[in-house]
Formats: sequence, structure tokens, C-alpha cells
Amino acid sequence: MSDRYTETTSVSWFGRIGRSIGGVLFGLILLVAMIVLLFWNEGRAVTTARSLAEGAGIVVSVPSNVIDRANEGRLVHVTGNVSTDEPLTDSAFGITTTGVRLERNVEMYQWKETSESKTETKLGGGEETVTTYTYSSEWSSSPINSGSFKVPDGHQNPAMNIESRNFQVENGRLDAFTLDSQVLGRIGGAREVPVGADVIDAVRAAVGAGQPVSAVDGRIYIGFDPTRPRVGDYRIGYELVPLGPISVVARQQGTGFAPYQTQAGDRLLMVDTGNVPAAEMFADAVTGNTIMTWVLRLLGLVFLAVAFGLLFAPLGVVADVIPFLGRIVRMGTGLVAFALAALVGSATIAIAWFWYRPILALGILLAGVAVFYAVGYLGRKRGAAEPEAAAAEGG
Repeated sequence: MSDRYTETTSVSWFGRIGRSIGGVLFGLILLVAMIVLLFWNEGRAVTTARSLAEGAGIVVSVPSNVIDRANEGRLVHVTGNVSTDEPLTDSAFGITTTGVRLERNVEMYQWKETSESKTETKLGGGEETVTTYTYSSEWSSSPINSGSFKVPDGHQNPAMNIESRNFQVENGRLDAFTLDSQVLGRIGGAREVPVGADVIDAVRAAVGAGQPVSAVDGRIYIGFDPTRPRVGDYRIGYELVPLGPISVVARQQGTGFAPYQTQAGDRLLMVDTGNVPAAEMFADAVTGNTIMTWVLRLLGLVFLAVAFGLLFAPLGVVADVIPFLGRIVRMGTGLVAFALAALVGSATIAIAWFWYRPILALGILLAGVAVFYAVGYLGRKRGAAEPEAAAAEGG
């Protein structure tokens, strides 16, 4: 079920100018933050790459069924089967099983607000915005605060009294080695575990006798009709990280494992599900580092463009006295913001590389300058083409 509410708001030209000036301050803060992020990201990437290269060169693969004291303090690679004597129990709902970690996933049927706005600039620089708020009910794994809705009346969400929770064994074994929470917590491979009608009585006792409880499609359902959920209904499913083979790269410490401090700066502790060779684990880590580096680079560049856009926003607002002129100005400032983001971003990355690894820095800087001039050239070409097109239309 869903419904809608529409609101129309207006802002005067002077109000928009004041708002854009406030945006300039936020743009300056965002600009500095993105420069810091880009610089830090390059240092993080270099440190991680060097640490992984260092680890790959010194790691020693050892058997899991015997502990060699000669490897104390060394970076070792071990594969074997996880075992434990501890059961996994969600006592609230009477679920007991065996594994590394039991994950209770709770969803509640709730109201959700979405909004869509359309803004039109009026002659004289004022702005009119029509916002449509849509309310629909859907399953959500986190509580939605209906008190912050534009129209809370008729869309109230009850408190989410049942929460998702993980139950993990405190200790385990990898054949002769012991495993603590820092290793166990890194083991993945969770699989869905269906629950049946045998847990209904325990669930009913936990939530109260007046609550209707059923088992539907391997999950617990708290509500009157699973085919027609109502706001406040719950569905609860479980996932289990099973016992089985894992691979660990870490410092051998006594009978267990600890992070290995590299000379490059990072602490290495890697855990994979299955029997994974050390070379493959390091290769996967290198790939992950590369992906993270590029994600943060792109994020930094995008928000640099946003920051410069905010700095130039007052120009577009001033020109909006004539809406057509405002659109032209914003198109130009958008190109300039993009060009400056490319220039400042690449310069920041280059300076960081000069600081952390100078060999490749010059190439990055030249690439950024090339993008800057290319965008500038396209902007000038487009600006020259517009008067010609206008003259042709007039003729």
C-alpha cells in the first residue's frame, strides 16, 4: 500500500543568493576534505602494496597438524579444518546448531518515505519546487524513524523490538592450532539455514502468547497473514557459517595466530574459506587494494567537482534573473568545475606519489593537465559554435 503528498515551496532570488553563499563555505570544507582523502588514499595504497609484497616474499606454508616452535613470530600460511566443541545457540528463539557463526537476520514491515522534486526557475531569479512525498510499506532490516517523515500521521512505525544479532563461538581449532575471535570473525561463507515448525513454541514464548507465529519458507513469521503483511510484522531468517576448511596467513604466536607487523607498516592477518594457496591469497589482497584505491580516487574526484560546483553556484544564481542566461552560466561553470576537479585531483595524487613513490608521479600530473586543457578546448569550441548557430537561425 502507498499514498502521496505534494508540497510546493518557493524561494526568492535573494534567498537563493544567501543559500548559495552558504554553499560556498560547505564547498570549501568539502574541497579540503577531498584533497586530504586523495592524499591519504595514495599513502594507504602504497603502504598496503609494499606490505603485501613483503609478506608474499617471506610467508612460509606450514602443516596444520603440528606446531613447529621454530616458526614462532614468523608469517605463516596454514590450511585445515575448523572444529569446535561450543554449540551455537540463539536462546531467545530456541535455535541451536553447530558452526562458526549463527546470524539472525530480522526484518520488520515498515512505512518508508521517498521524495521526488522538480524545480523551476522563474523570471526574476526566484525558484519554485514541487516535491512529491510517496509513502509505501516494505520490509526493512533496520528501523525507519517515521517521526522524521514529512507527513507522519497515518505512517507511524512501531519500535523494532527484535533485532538482528550474530552468535559466534569464542574459541575454535584449526587442527593443532587454536583460533580466537579475531580469526573466527574473518571466516565467511555464510549459508541460509531454514527453520521449521519445531521452533514455533519457543518463538511464541519469547514474543508473547498473543502474537501469531508461523514458519514460512524456512523463516519465522510473526504476524497474522504472511501473504498480506501489515506494518509491525516480522520475518526472521538465519544464516550459518559452517565448520570446514579455511586458510590463514598470520604471525604464528604460541599455538595460535596474531597479526604480522610488516616493515612497510601494515599488519597482515588474512583468512579465506577453503584450501587457498598463499600466492592466491596475496594476489586477491593485491586486487582488493587496487579496487579500493580506484574507488576512493573516483569518489574524491567526483566530490571535488561537487565542491567546485558549490563555489561557482552564486554565479548561476545571479544569472538566473533571466533563466536562459542562468542555464548557460551553469553549463560553463560545470565544465570549469569538472576541469578544476581533474586538475586539482591529479595534482594531489601526483604530489602524494612524489611523497610516497616519485617515479610514476610525473606521468599522472601530465595526464591531469591534458584532461584540463582538453575540457577547456571543448568549452571554447562549444562557446564559439553557439553564436554561429544563433546567427544561422536568425538568418
